[in-house]
Amino acid sequence: MYLCTLLMNEVMKALKAYTIQFVGLKEGEHTFKYDIDKSFFDHFEYEDFIGLNVTVDLKFIKKSTLLQLNFKARGSVNVNCDVTNEPYDEPISDDFELIVKFGDEYNDDNEEILVIPHGEYELNVAHYIYELIVLAVPNKRVHPGVEDGTLKSEILDKLNELSLSNEEKKTEEKVDTDPRWDSLKKLLTDK
Repeated sequence: MYLCTLLMNEVMKALKAYTIQFVGLKEGEHTFKYDIDKSFFDHFEYEDFIGLNVTVDLKFIKKSTLLQLNFKARGSVNVNCDVTNEPYDEPISDDFELIVKFGDEYNDDNEEILVIPHGEYELNVAHYIYELIVLAVPNKRVHPGVEDGTLKSEILDKLNELSLSNEEKKTEEKVDTDPRWDSLKKLLTDK
């Protein structure tokens, strides 16, 4: 239990740079800039990224009854290709808007509206930055060299070889079928 508490305190200290004390801020627009690298994601124990170089610009608008946060993430993350497992830099660009209201108790059920208790005086935005960057990366990661045919990889060569042999098998199957059966199959699909 003591070790777990100690680890949590270390993580909180490391992410303190992402805490905004809004009580001392004047009403109006304020800007914050965060340069995110691999060490940021190490605190969240997220290991999908080999490396990253992302800049997050936060426009923080303080109003009398609420806070409006506009996040903009721009940069690249180094990830492994889902096809060849080769590392490459995936460019990312994403925006996110969060409205912070004040209420009786903490509530983050709505992903675009956060309710914090009236007595709060600061807000840590690290988790929102984490989610913004993770969600900006496409679900299917394909090396640009795979798409344009310039990547030379043993895995890609093997995949091409296997796909060619599968195409040959399909053409052999088409030749070996009886044309009368093909006509009957066509009747089923014409309905």
